[in-house]
Amino acid sequence: MVAGINLMQETKSIRDVEIEGKRVLIRVDFNVPMDSDFNISDDTRIREAIPTINHCIDNGAKSIVLVSHLGRPRGKSSEFSLKHILKRLERLLNRSVIFVESLEGVSSVMATLPQKSVILLENIRFLEGEEKNDEKLSKNLASLCDIYINDAFGASHRKHASTYGVAKFAPVKVAGLLLKKEIDSFAKALASPLKPVLLIVGGSKVSSKITLLSNILDVVDKIVIGGAMSNTFLKSLGYDMQRSLVEDPLVPEAAKILGLAKQKGVKIYLPVDVVCTDDIKNPKEIKITPAQDVPENFLAADIGPASVKLFSEVIRDCETIIWNGPMGVYEVQNFSRGTFQLAHVVADTYAYSVIGGGDTADAIDRAGEKDNMSFTSTGGGASLELLEGKILPAFEVLERK
Repeated sequence: MVAGINLMQETKSIRDVEIEGKRVLIRVDFNVPMDSDFNISDDTRIREAIPTINHCIDNGAKSIVLVSHLGRPRGKSSEFSLKHILKRLERLLNRSVIFVESLEGVSSVMATLPQKSVILLENIRFLEGEEKNDEKLSKNLASLCDIYINDAFGASHRKHASTYGVAKFAPVKVAGLLLKKEIDSFAKALASPLKPVLLIVGGSKVSSKITLLSNILDVVDKIVIGGAMSNTFLKSLGYDMQRSLVEDPLVPEAAKILGLAKQKGVKIYLPVDVVCTDDIKNPKEIKITPAQDVPENFLAADIGPASVKLFSEVIRDCETIIWNGPMGVYEVQNFSRGTFQLAHVVADTYAYSVIGGGDTADAIDRAGEKDNMSFTSTGGGASLELLEGKILPAFEVLERK
């Protein structure tokens, strides 16, 4: 894991190349959440791209083409058009941005625009070849630039034309400021951390984090497991979790991880009590019970107050904290307390805290603690794969120092 992170840290950034007079193509990540009226509810990913764009403007780039995806469209769809983020982008950049609907349009527009112009290309996933890493599309994207910059950490685990294939044909390919900040922040937590190191992991499924748990045992000193995935671990200890979400095929794997952690001297903490209910959406009854005594026909939906107290003591004892996954169904007020209380505890420590995963970042934001964490990653799947010890494809194809 550490070797992979160190390798990704060696990637060249835009600070290592001459920008002046060059055509620049930046793969950004403007995949932001919007409501049914296309109002952006969280513009963090757009804000995080601004320093890289401004660096290119300030250093005299001839032209700047921004490429991004939005959602998972099947062909062209007005619902997923990047037109919806144009005004917010212009306001954050404090300058006009030219919106272009096709690659051909970009070429013709570039020839007529003044230096330092910023062009936003329509959703790259409207093009069929994007997710197939089509070579022709990759070449066409590369033809628009002298320098290719990847600043889309949220898509850095994808081998798509705009994140991977284009680098094969671009004359110069480097990382943007956000991409560098992401990898440097994870390196601080994983490659050269202050100890003890704590991993807080939650969410709904063990299956999505089994590789993470197996690989990170050599890096961390303690692990707190909450959320629905803790049910599978509790069942491996012989507890009857009733209607709680349990991945039965992975119960033996959970037991194996508990045994492996013990061998390596890594302490794993599981919930000692849970908030359980007869129904998450329309509860008639909500009870706090010991983790081993979930009532018949009930299901666990959050960690209980004793678990919060236990986990809080663990958190306060650590110098580095990595958090991926909520402790319960935080979107429902009745079952949000465990996640929110731990967010307050992490925020009150002097530990270096790294928040990874979209749900975790959203939960921290709802708890009002977003600005009190050391670093919040913009990538969900990307941050998870990084924690699993993988070298992200986007970093593989960029130049090294």
